[in-house]
Amino acid sequence: MKPQIIALLGSPLPEGNTAKLLNKAIAGAEAAGADVRLIRAPDLEISACREFYFCRENETCIMEDDFTPLVPAFREMDSLIIATPVMTMGVPGHLKSFMDRFQVFFCAKYIRKDRLVSKEKRRMRRTLLLSISGMNLPNNFDGVKLTTESFCDVIDCRYDDELFIRDMDNRVDLDRFPELLQAAYEKGFRLGGLLTGTYAGA
Repeated sequence: MKPQIIALLGSPLPEGNTAKLLNKAIAGAEAAGADVRLIRAPDLEISACREFYFCRENETCIMEDDFTPLVPAFREMDSLIIATPVMTMGVPGHLKSFMDRFQVFFCAKYIRKDRLVSKEKRRMRRTLLLSISGMNLPNNFDGVKLTTESFCDVIDCRYDDELFIRDMDNRVDLDRFPELLQAAYEKGFRLGGLLTGTYAGA
């Protein structure tokens, strides 16, 4: 069975620049021999975490919605790609709400001391973060990175690599910058290749 990677899109635009970047990373991971499942966070019918704390004692969330069937997928995945634009110096609301629902993993790891991810999986799991910002500021990606690093810790999928592209308000369309799309492809190939043994780089 091929390694399983989840590609999580935070942008509400399925044809936008963030999606273009993610599609290239997916192509790279697949070329390296991995299977990739695309999940578009804005398309999910989910509620924000309501802090019922059912997950303090249980491996599931008491709220049943589109998040529910994804819990096993995030337990069993081998790596993760997150692609998101910067909105208000952080991740978009729907993606943030999705991340917050992983209290299920947090409570298992930090309260019950019984992680949902096996030790074998934890050794191999890595996260690649792709992010785009319209502005060109030195701290454009601070909020996105901090949120993602915390999320990665909660789900036991270590933050491993990143590709940040700023000044998209002036760049406008990534199709005009094939070198940036190629960089996303190479990042995806590395992630997949580390799982399949096809990546020879450092």
